[in-house]
Amino acid sequence: MKRKLLLLAALLFWLSGNIHSQTSLTLEECYLKARDNYPLIKQKEYIELSKEFSVSNIWKGYLPQINISAQATYQSDVTSLPISFPGIKIESLTKDQYKTVVDLTQVIYDGGIMSSQAGMQKSIAESENQKLEIELLKIKERVTQIYFGILLLESQLAQLNLVKQDLSASLSKLSAALENGTATKTNVDILKAEELKTLQKEIELKSARKNFMDILALLLNQKLEEPIKLKTPEFNGLLPSEELNRPELKLFLFQSQIIEEQNGLANSKILPKASLFFQGGYGKPTLNMLKNEFDWYYITGARVNWPLSNLYSFGNEKEILELNKKTIDTQRESFLLNTSINLKQYYNEIEKLNSLIEVDKKIIEIRTSVKESAKSQLENGVITSNDFIRELSAEDQARQNLAVHNIQLLLARQNYLITTGN
Repeated sequence: MKRKLLLLAALLFWLSGNIHSQTSLTLEECYLKARDNYPLIKQKEYIELSKEFSVSNIWKGYLPQINISAQATYQSDVTSLPISFPGIKIESLTKDQYKTVVDLTQVIYDGGIMSSQAGMQKSIAESENQKLEIELLKIKERVTQIYFGILLLESQLAQLNLVKQDLSASLSKLSAALENGTATKTNVDILKAEELKTLQKEIELKSARKNFMDILALLLNQKLEEPIKLKTPEFNGLLPSEELNRPELKLFLFQSQIIEEQNGLANSKILPKASLFFQGGYGKPTLNMLKNEFDWYYITGARVNWPLSNLYSFGNEKEILELNKKTIDTQRESFLLNTSINLKQYYNEIEKLNSLIEVDKKIIEIRTSVKESAKSQLENGVITSNDFIRELSAEDQARQNLAVHNIQLLLARQNYLITTGN
């Protein structure tokens, strides 16, 4: 019995931990789930498989190349000797001729063509991978905007609850004062109307939060049932290094490598090529043209081929590749400049928000003191409900400003991180 109780307790503990993990989400978890759920992620596997097949096919060029052909012909005339010898009959070839041939070629040296082609296929695959990473980065940016949008709405809802508590407490005391004849019905009704306005605002904020949560659920491919809590990211006071780790930079690198491989391929085209060959066949006639009968035959040897005609276009190919390389360098410089501008803007935004938050805290301290004083005056009949609501709204606005600036600061820091690629 004791063992069963222990097992039950362990099961309940596991379930409680599992439930807990399902009621909270971190920003990093959202990034991973959105990435894994995005349909384009499947292309990574396809790109890798395509690269492996392409490279494998290229290197198979070093395997013996075999070609089988067969031919049957009939011709109008054949070779014959215009002389005759007494007692010797030289049989003429028949006009119908046949042959079946197997050609086998083994590359010894191809000038580096296959090596350049294999390297180019690998760089092309890596380039495609980085293009995919750029698209996935856009999903990360979208998740960031939605995630912090939800955090902002939750912060505003939390502040709204404080306003509701103040209104409820004041309305309760003022209603009691009305029953005792020390307060007017107008002041009570004004507070009730303000309470209803607060309820309207709460409905709007909750509706906006639900909309954002539904979008996030679609991106994560996961049901986000209430009560679910998005954890606020924690940052230390220091900004990360501005060293970039962006997929765009890797894309430029692999594009440059493609050009280097194309350059090597252009060089290979003008180099001599060497191979061994073997040709064997069966037919009539064979290599002995005076033997008019079916027989086996073969030819074997080595071959050197030097395609000098490729020199005609070699210079232009080099110029084109150099222009392509300069184009990539220009794109890379433009990207670095734009990224530096964005980082500077985020840095200045972070500095501004840090300063605003310090001022917000001082304003809230003053506004809270004024509101508490107004609350006491309202309860003692010194001021009207409108006067109290004005001070309550001023404090609420100050707190809302702080909430917005805090979330904006977190968002600016996260955008800084994303922009650096870290």
